Amino acid sequence: MIKKKKCVAMLLAGGQGSRLGVLTKHRAKPAVTYGGKYRIIDFPLSNCIHSGIDTVGVLTQYEPLELNAYIGTGSPWDLDGITGGAFVLPPYVKGERGEWYTGTANAIYQNIYFIEQYNPDYILVLSGDHIYKMDYSQMIEAHEDNKADATIAVIEVPMEEAPRFGIMNTDESLRIEEFEEKPKKPKSNMASMGVYVFNWKKVREYLIADSKDEKSSNDFGKNIIPAMLTKGERLFAYPYKGYWKDVGTINSLWDANMELLQEEPGLNLYDDAWRIFSRNPNKPPHFVDRGAKIKNSLVSEGCYIYGTVENSILSAGVTVEKGAVVRDSIIMQETVIREKSKVLKSIVDEEVVVEEGASIGGKGEIAVVGNKAVIRAGATVAAGESVPAKRIVKNTTGGVS
Repeated sequence: MIKKKKCVAMLLAGGQGSRLGVLTKHRAKPAVTYGGKYRIIDFPLSNCIHSGIDTVGVLTQYEPLELNAYIGTGSPWDLDGITGGAFVLPPYVKGERGEWYTGTANAIYQNIYFIEQYNPDYILVLSGDHIYKMDYSQMIEAHEDNKADATIAVIEVPMEEAPRFGIMNTDESLRIEEFEEKPKKPKSNMASMGVYVFNWKKVREYLIADSKDEKSSNDFGKNIIPAMLTKGERLFAYPYKGYWKDVGTINSLWDANMELLQEEPGLNLYDDAWRIFSRNPNKPPHFVDRGAKIKNSLVSEGCYIYGTVENSILSAGVTVEKGAVVRDSIIMQETVIREKSKVLKSIVDEEVVVEEGASIGGKGEIAVVGNKAVIRAGATVAAGESVPAKRIVKNTTGGVS
């Protein structure tokens, strides 16, 4: 018999992340590398275990292979217990029919059976797209104190950015009176973080009703939350004051990584009280040659540095050869930067080879190179240019074969 749980977390990790361009061409956004050592999904998974939530359904859909392999049994996050764990939940055929997840609410609806095994009091719905630390147990406690049916985590954003988010309008007690999905003229700057606590029995009714509505988008923000407000359910906002970053674009991903190099970064990765766990590549310590120059950079295990690395973040197994320069850039796993080449203000994906004398990026927009691409000797990838995965750039104008 499966043990009853107070709360089950449902982590929505199936997003395509199209705004990240070539970086998510062959992987889901939550699997994208961050900070040289982590994947985006490490943050909500680590938050769960720190918050005392040991049962997490990870709902995958788009390009799930890399993400599924990375999560594995959930052991890096201590989510491999006998009575709980991390469970990968892709769409599947039921009876004679099956369908993709058509929206955030539909993804939870399709996994009602999984949730009901644990008979939870609450479900915690999370997005796999954000970088932040948060104690969800405090949010659940506020939910209980308010005798709420749903609680939505919110963060204050600049008013000019508010139209990009779902916006909460509340009374003095933080009870939500109105929810506006990406309003042109927002009435407040309290933006939804995509973190929800629901009373399971209550939201289950709304999920079932929503599944029968052919006109519904099957989305929490567009359908479930407005329906609950219309019926007078008790919905409350939960203000969050810490660091939170949506890394859904190339610029925001680059900014979030570069912030780690500031003298006092907004996100402390060295906090032993709230460690961010990840799957360790088990490589030897990084090696820095006596002639190498490293300044204000994060260099992960297994790297070999013979050239110059400045204001950059290098993931495990990166090689920077003699005379090569890496500056203001993010270099992902197992990439090789050969002699006398330059990588400036760029994001370079995994297993890329930048051959001798090649050049990537410069001043202005961020250059991006996709997984396993090859930049031939002497070739140039201009600032702001994007090279697809596995392509070969072999001339000085950024052309690909």
